[in-house]
Amino acid sequence: MTSAATLLRDVFGFDAFRPGQEEIVEAVSTGENVLAIMPTGGGKSLCFQLPALLRDGVTVVISPLIALMRDQVRALQEAGVAAGALTSGNTPEETEAVWQALEDGRLKLLYIAPERLAAGSAIGMLRRIGVSLIAVDEAHCVSQWGHDFRPDYLRIGALRRALGVPLAAFTATADEETRAEIVEKLFDGAAPRAFLRGFDRPNLHLAFGAKNNPRAQILSFAAARRGQSGIVYCGTRAKTETLAKALRDEGHAACHYHGGMEADDRRITERRFQQEDGLIVVATVAFGMGVDKPDIRWVAHADLPKSIEAYYQEIGRAGRDGAPAETLTLFGPDDIRLRRSQIDEGLAPPERRLADHARLNALLGLAEALECRRKTLLGYFGETDVTCGRCDLCDTPAETFDGTTPVRMALSAILRTDERFGSGHLIDILTGTLTDKVRARRHDELPTFSVGTDYDRRQWQAIFRQMMGHDLIRPDPERHGALRFTEAARPILRGEASITLRKDTITQAQRRPAVKTLVSDEDAPLLSALKAKRRALAEAAKVPAYVIFPDRTLIEMAETRPKTLDDMARIGGVGAKKLDRYGKTFLEVIAGEVQSLHPARQKLAGRDAGTLYDRLLEVQANLARGETGVEKPLSCSASLLAKVAQQRPSDERGMERLLGERRSERFGAAFLDVLREAS
Repeated sequence: MTSAATLLRDVFGFDAFRPGQEEIVEAVSTGENVLAIMPTGGGKSLCFQLPALLRDGVTVVISPLIALMRDQVRALQEAGVAAGALTSGNTPEETEAVWQALEDGRLKLLYIAPERLAAGSAIGMLRRIGVSLIAVDEAHCVSQWGHDFRPDYLRIGALRRALGVPLAAFTATADEETRAEIVEKLFDGAAPRAFLRGFDRPNLHLAFGAKNNPRAQILSFAAARRGQSGIVYCGTRAKTETLAKALRDEGHAACHYHGGMEADDRRITERRFQQEDGLIVVATVAFGMGVDKPDIRWVAHADLPKSIEAYYQEIGRAGRDGAPAETLTLFGPDDIRLRRSQIDEGLAPPERRLADHARLNALLGLAEALECRRKTLLGYFGETDVTCGRCDLCDTPAETFDGTTPVRMALSAILRTDERFGSGHLIDILTGTLTDKVRARRHDELPTFSVGTDYDRRQWQAIFRQMMGHDLIRPDPERHGALRFTEAARPILRGEASITLRKDTITQAQRRPAVKTLVSDEDAPLLSALKAKRRALAEAAKVPAYVIFPDRTLIEMAETRPKTLDDMARIGGVGAKKLDRYGKTFLEVIAGEVQSLHPARQKLAGRDAGTLYDRLLEVQANLARGETGVEKPLSCSASLLAKVAQQRPSDERGMERLLGERRSERFGAAFLDVLREAS
């Protein structure tokens, strides 16, 4: 039986598993029920794709988005794996090809959307085709506590029971409540083998900024990363369109994406983003789980996400190739009011609203953090052993001050005005600004009038925003957003607790220098040439560029400059099928003319057996006319030499079995000497 390590190298082109992958692959391959929580970009897909090749029968992969399924199927087919998808986006010919492969018993992975399980015929069809494993991608969609709930995911548990096969569920983000619901809904409460592989993405740089002309902040961030693929998330559909236009006006390749667009227009944007280098998509969260492009170099949020899980999932779309990537999240008091009101005015039951406020509080705690962002973010997911050095607060520690006195002043002003006003009017009171509204309500007679003149209006805005971020005050939806204080504020108001705030909250967002290029200046022209070749091949095949080779593979080619197919086979991501299909083409870009190899030798490229083959060939040439040089010419075929190199017989009898009597008599002893030298 072929081993996992062999398939990893030959099919997927990797010499070693990423941390945590191997034991998950082993558990899934042996038929255990598995729940694996791995960071986005941590190699989840391989953990069910590789076991599918090791197991008999068909593995059914339930995945939430057509675009994601199609891209994974294309990538598998490029690697020589028999995979197909049954989706509403298929052409009749594609669907027929999938059914034919199933009938012939060739298909190893079948991707379907959860909605397909609603059809009464689905379970019968899956029984008939010999399913041996169910893999569930984005398993958090089963949970109503999660941020991407999909009702059709609730049918998966019934499918597992009906087919009586093991199930492996994968997600990049799931807190304890979500994990418990996954176990209940998918595994009937029987705990699967669980793998929690850490949530850290050390290649991502984390940064937050208070809004201060947010359009200019986003344009500045993008300008420092010109030519790199990025995503800008916005809170409204209208903003995606205006911000995309602003980016285009600045000379960027940019387009918008939201749920209100025609389906065809959305597909065009998805296709462009997958296939074009350096495109920016300005999108609502509708542009979500289907994003599987590995070389997204940055993600920016023009508005605050709705929860810490949503934030983690959205920034996780950057840097899936493991190379450095950057994130920026902008936020302001209007974001906080909007998110609070969405929760309060929603139809969820009280306990769900309470949990949603807690999730928002966790994100606001991250936004208002005074030390390392990564420590705060991973602490939410239960990780305490954190090393960072890649966030804005590690780059430049926050300048803080004791905010207890101004916060007490603000709380007192809220209390003395019966929690009926927003921050604008309260700041007028605190700064002693005599507006008509202040006079009309006689608020200039309050003890808190003009007590806060040590701080200007912008500083007070920052203080109020931080108070909202610390959940000391909340907008009241029944009083048009008037601020009321929470239980958390009472100890500060009573003088029983203190609070530290940031001084430098409202500052012009600095334009960070452009991310260093991924290769040296010396290698950059070759990388550009390799990308151009990849783009031409991708366009001809109508597949995303990374399906040919991901950026990381091209970068390794540009840096190591392989000269032979053996060298090329050692590049990460170059499996046997891709070496056969593209190896020579890319070598010609790097090294010019390339020596052809016999197909039997090419299959051994990059392995010890390849070196052995070359030595055996050399020995055979010397003995072609025997030791005396006058005998009748004799040789072994390329495929026979390849067998000797792979099987490595250890004695004369074994060699004779492979070569036959005549060839063994001439070459056997010399071949055995070569094999012994190599062992």
